[in-house]
Formats: sequence, structure tokens, C-alpha cells
Amino acid sequence: MYVRLNLATKPLVSHRRFLVGSALLGILGSVLFLYLGWHFYTLRKADEDYRARLGKIQKEMDRLQEQRGELERFFAKEENRNLQERAKFIGNVIEARSFNWTKMFMDLEHTLPPGVHVLKIEPTLENGSAAVKFSVGGSSEEAKIKLLKAFEDSRSFSHIELTSSGLPKQNAPGNTDVFIVEFSAIYTGI
Repeated sequence: MYVRLNLATKPLVSHRRFLVGSALLGILGSVLFLYLGWHFYTLRKADEDYRARLGKIQKEMDRLQEQRGELERFFAKEENRNLQERAKFIGNVIEARSFNWTKMFMDLEHTLPPGVHVLKIEPTLENGSAAVKFSVGGSSEEAKIKLLKAFEDSRSFSHIELTSSGLPKQNAPGNTDVFIVEFSAIYTGI
């Protein structure tokens, strides 16, 4: 059996723990360095892609702003402004003609109760429906109640707003109206 004895004047010092610890710490540091380097690289690449996309978008916005400016200058010219006004007028005429006025007056005829007649009507087109102001006269208070009830129950007229209600002027000869009601409604054409 052999026994190891150190008979030297200096004892043998083992640096194995230090070397193993240093190696492990170096490997861990290298792995961490590689991970952080890769992470930094991907972030840098993503930032570069983002800046490239942002630059393209900015160029496109600048181009569109330039086009908008050119169009505004084009439409600001006198001859083009007049053309726009004529186009709006023609559009309004086409919209007015496409509205079925006959159907509105037929629905009005079915909605008005007996003993009531229209004195004045002012229709105007607004967004595909007609806003109508009525001035209606009638022969009795019962007819007045029936009129308001008929318009409230009507499927063709909505948003009824009573403007005024009162007695007619007596200076008109042959006037047999007991009341005059002014109201507005929106004709939906259902």
C-alpha cells in the first residue's frame, strides 16, 4: 500500500476548485454573453425593419399630402368651383326626382282623417327622406284629436312635432275651420 506524503518544505496546494469554478463561471458568462448578443441583434434588426416601414409610410404620407394639395389647388380654380356647384345642383335635382312624391301624397291622403284639410304644405328633402311642414285646418276639436292620433300611429310619417295650434283668422269669407294646427313630420316612405 502506498501512501502519498508530501515531504517537501512547501505543502501541495490544489487549485482545482478555483479552476473548475472559474471555468464554470466563464462558460456561464459566455452563454449569457451569447444570449444577450443575440437578443440585442434581434432587437436591432426589428428596430431597423420598423424604421424602414416608418420611412415608407412617411414617404407615402408625403406623396398623398402633395396629391391632396394639388387637388385642392385644382378645385380652388374658378372654373372648377363653378363645375362643382353645378354638379351639386344636378345631384340635388336627381335626388329630388328620384324621391316618390306621389306615394307621399297618397300616404298623406290615407293618413288625414275626415273633417280635416291641408291648408299649406312645405316638403324639403333631407338625407333621402322628406321633412314636411303642415298647416292643417279642421271642422271640430274631435277632428283635431283624430288628426294628431292618425299621424302618431302612421307608419309613413314619424318625428311629429307640433309647432302651433290655435283658432283661424275670422276675416276670411267662407272659412268654417274651428282650428288650425301647424306641425312638422318626417316622411320615411315605409
